[in-house]
Amino acid sequence: MSYTVGCRLNDIPHINKYLKNLNSQIPLGDELEVNFESKEQRKERIFQKFVPGVSHVYYFFDFILKRVFPKWSPTKKIYFRVTKGRNRVLSTPEVLGRIVSCGFKILNYERIDLVTVVRAIKVCEPAFNLSPTYGALIKLSRVGLNGAVFNVYKFRTMHPFSEYIQEYIYKKNQLKEGGKIASDFRITHYGAWMRRVWIDELPMLYNLLRGELKLVGVRPLSPHFFQLYPEDIQKLRTKTRPGLIPPFYADLPKNFNEVVQSEHLYLIRYLHSPLKTDWIYFCKAIYNILFKRARSN
Repeated sequence: MSYTVGCRLNDIPHINKYLKNLNSQIPLGDELEVNFESKEQRKERIFQKFVPGVSHVYYFFDFILKRVFPKWSPTKKIYFRVTKGRNRVLSTPEVLGRIVSCGFKILNYERIDLVTVVRAIKVCEPAFNLSPTYGALIKLSRVGLNGAVFNVYKFRTMHPFSEYIQEYIYKKNQLKEGGKIASDFRITHYGAWMRRVWIDELPMLYNLLRGELKLVGVRPLSPHFFQLYPEDIQKLRTKTRPGLIPPFYADLPKNFNEVVQSEHLYLIRYLHSPLKTDWIYFCKAIYNILFKRARSN
C-alpha cells in the first residue's frame, strides 16, 4: 500500500515529528510519497515571479530570513515564532536525510514542475537515538582505536541531515578518484571551498588534544565507510588511533583500492616503527601539499 502526503513538507511546522508519526501509522514495507520545493526550485520560482532587479533584491532578503535566521541562535526563535515553521527553505539532501532518519528508505525522487516528489518505503523505526547535525559546528561518528566509535568535530560543509544518506549516495554514485563519493550533491558551495583549504577540519584539533586523534594516521572513517574496507584492514585500523594527516597526502592514491593499499602499507610500517613512520609520512605529506598542491576533495 502507498501513502501520499498532500501538502509540501515546506509547510509542515515540525517535519521530523510529522514523519515519525507517519512511521508509526504505516506498516513495515509500505510506501510513502511526499513532495517539497527545493531551494533551487524556490530560487527559480522567485526569479520567474519578479522582474530582473526586483527578483535579486527579493531573493537576497528571502535568503537572509529563510536560510540564515533559522540556523543562527540569536534569530532562530524569532524566525519560528514569526513563520510558525511554514514555507521553509529545504535542500534536497536535507529532505532525503530527514526521511531516512525517520525510518524510511529512499526509492527514488524526481522533479515535477516546481516541486520534487520522493518515494520511500518504511524499513525500520525512526532513529531516535541519533543526533542530526544542523548548526555550523557538527559532530560526526567515526571508528577509532579498538573499534570504539567517537565523535569528530568539524565545521559544516554539507546540508543538514546529510549523514543519514551516505549509504544511499554511495550506492547511487560510487566513488571517484581519491576514494571520495563521486558527484556528492550533499556538499554546499561554500563547503567545497572550505574543504579545499581545510577550514572545515580545524575543530578536529580538539579531538587531537583529547587524544582521540594523532597528528599522522589513517583517516577517521564513518561506520559505513569502515565497512567498505577488507576485514584484515579493518582490524589493522583499530590497532591505532586515526590521524589528522592521512597517508593519502604522502602516497596520492588515485582510487579506493589504492587508498586501501596506501593505508595498509602505512599501518604495517607504523606498527613496526611508530615514530619513524609518522615522521617520514609527515614530511612527504607536507611536501606534496605545499609543492604538488595535493588535495583530497
